[in-house]
Amino acid sequence: MADLSSQSQLIPNLPDDIALQCLARVPRSHHPVLSLVSKSWRCILSSTALYTTRSILRTTETFLYLNIRVNSSFHWYTLFHNLIFTNLEKPRKLFPLSSIPTKPIGPAFAVLGSRIYVIGGSIGEIPSNNVWVFDCRFNCWEMGPRMRIGREFSAAGVVNGKIYVMGGCVVDNWARSMNWAEVFDPMTGLWTALPSPIEVRDKWMHASAVVGEKMYAMADRGGVVYDVGGCEWGSVSKRLDLGWRGRAAVVGGVLYCYDYLGKIRGYDVKEDVWKELKGVDKGLPKFLCGATMVNLDDRLCVVWEGKGRGKEVDIMCAEIEVWKDEDGGLSGNILWSDMILVVPNGASIVQCLAVDL
Repeated sequence: MADLSSQSQLIPNLPDDIALQCLARVPRSHHPVLSLVSKSWRCILSSTALYTTRSILRTTETFLYLNIRVNSSFHWYTLFHNLIFTNLEKPRKLFPLSSIPTKPIGPAFAVLGSRIYVIGGSIGEIPSNNVWVFDCRFNCWEMGPRMRIGREFSAAGVVNGKIYVMGGCVVDNWARSMNWAEVFDPMTGLWTALPSPIEVRDKWMHASAVVGEKMYAMADRGGVVYDVGGCEWGSVSKRLDLGWRGRAAVVGGVLYCYDYLGKIRGYDVKEDVWKELKGVDKGLPKFLCGATMVNLDDRLCVVWEGKGRGKEVDIMCAEIEVWKDEDGGLSGNILWSDMILVVPNGASIVQCLAVDL
């Protein structure tokens, strides 16, 4: 608390370290109001000390971050649950965030701690090795360590605190061949090559997910799986390949996505079987035009483009509690479903991510 030593106490008659623990327990949606109390409160609410304390006390909350493309521009938003005024018509609202300084096409995304990593993508039709990092605590962008090679439409995932990225490049020379897969260690700030067999080196990756210590990446023909613990490469099962559509999410060890009928299904990795998610049909539409999913605090969060009105499109969101039945089936309960944003026609959802703060 040295940065506040020259100022008055955060809370009168309380040591600042105790006061910090009190403030760290307050939901983040209250922070804008709390910051009006005093200069010292405003300072501490935007400090690394607060977020470190929230992590130690296990009072972090999970927030949804959404990237939407409108024409040729990309817009970032975060979803806030309004806990102060529960009688509002819209208890949940998307708030706009600062835009990324560049406009990469087809980047990969990953979340490490409180940061969102936007990895590669093409700029001027040239695959880039740039990595942009968004610090969700302070709502700011910065350039991260560059990859060894440029990529577009690659796959990325986080396992044991490291980012693994693969594909998105043509292996037409030695450098791209040796660096078809890379791993980023935030402790060293370095990208290193991840050895891979020739037969797995597809260029385009259209989906990826992490289950346990295994990263799955789907290509145009089949897909690959990398076991981080065993340092082993393999092919995804035929059933997983045939059933995986769109951007999936893993909750409770089950990989969820939508099928060709627009229904949500879950893939049990151990059983190698797809199962329909029961109990949600009446509250959700058929996702024939796609949906984006993410694990939001061990619940399945689904974001999709609704019908809209005239020249506008509704961005819809639902949060679903999911579980395995006694007979091994999958069931869900829709906790809430609502329109969270209105965008112009032609806009599309690029990605949704969950961040603990």
